[in-house]
Amino acid sequence: MNSKELIIEAGRTESQYWRDLWKYRELFYFLAWRDILVRYKQTVIGMAWALIRPLLTMFVFTVVFGNLAKLPTEGNAPYPILVYAALLPWQFFSGALTECSNSLVNNSNLLAKVYFPRLIVPTSAVIVSFVDFMISGIILLALMAWYDFVPDWRILTLPLFILIAFAASMGAGLWLAALTVEYRDFRYIVPFIVQFGLYISPVGFSSKIVPEQWRLLYSLNPIVGVIDGFRWAILHGESQIYLPGFALSLLIVALILWSGIWYFRKMERTFADVI
Repeated sequence: MNSKELIIEAGRTESQYWRDLWKYRELFYFLAWRDILVRYKQTVIGMAWALIRPLLTMFVFTVVFGNLAKLPTEGNAPYPILVYAALLPWQFFSGALTECSNSLVNNSNLLAKVYFPRLIVPTSAVIVSFVDFMISGIILLALMAWYDFVPDWRILTLPLFILIAFAASMGAGLWLAALTVEYRDFRYIVPFIVQFGLYISPVGFSSKIVPEQWRLLYSLNPIVGVIDGFRWAILHGESQIYLPGFALSLLIVALILWSGIWYFRKMERTFADVI
């Protein structure tokens, strides 16, 4: 007669959890694809909204900051490309915060009934924002063609800055996902955070307009380093990275990601009871 043994080894729980993430990868694919379909369900133009929203935002910022306020671009780069190179990572980040903050609450029935690593839920929410990010990149290609703006070898480094943006989005998203389960007030706070963050991040303008003595302090906003990295990769020699600020932003992104995972894992065991 065959029998199965359950072996519990001290210190193996954490490693088992990360193996379970791979074991439940099909659930991850399902949740991500479901969220993508739900986002554009019963919409007239579907995924075209991922193009329309950043396009309209770019137009407004170009008129307000470029034409009315007369803020400088970087080198000879067209102002719409300057703005759109920042809108791509910003909308990815802000979208991930919004999706992650409600991801656990929206899947409360699943969390209460089935075991799986809860980290899968907010991660799949970030993937939804990443899909929007990839679609929105089409407009950047169109803008480059329109202005006959050809990037140089630096464009090859763009995946590195995308990875940094992903890490920032994931870390902040995990914090908000866990906090929203415990404190539902965060459902109302997150939209304010996103709106406020848009104004304090160099999306509609170049970060070089910030006085030199304040640039390091300004870089405490981790998205500043991400945006500057995107512009450096896309605008070729027209953009320069403020290295001390970029290093500080990288450090903060790493801290947010590590602490987000730590806090999420700490609170994970209580989700089913609280939610």
